Amino acid sequence: MDNVRLDKWLWAARFFKTRGLAKKAIEGGKVHYNGARAKTSKTVEVGAIIRVPQGWDILEVEVIALSDQRRGAPEARALYRETEESVARREREAEARRLTNQAMQHPLKRPDKKQRREIQRFQRNQGE
Repeated sequence: MDNVRLDKWLWAARFFKTRGLAKKAIEGGKVHYNGARAKTSKTVEVGAIIRVPQGWDILEVEVIALSDQRRGAPEARALYRETEESVARREREAEARRLTNQAMQHPLKRPDKKQRREIQRFQRNQGE
């Protein structure tokens, strides 16, 4: 295996569920290949650094192996290795999100009819 397109590799490595989603992410500028935006047809090379969005996080992975076939998750994880900086940044951001969610006070119950009317009155007065 020596020539694998970027969209196919991302699909085979299970970063995206379909090649179409991988293509949209690449064309939308979300995926970076060696620090620069890439085209869908870019040929992936072993040792390249790819930045891929995954939910709230952005993974930075190094290509270890090439494949254009989608296999099981353990085999897909063997295609790449996440960089140490990426792991540290991801853990740091996850901790920050966790602390932010803890700091937010959630209401104990839903507002009753009187409280809803007060909220609506307050919102109307803010608009004026």
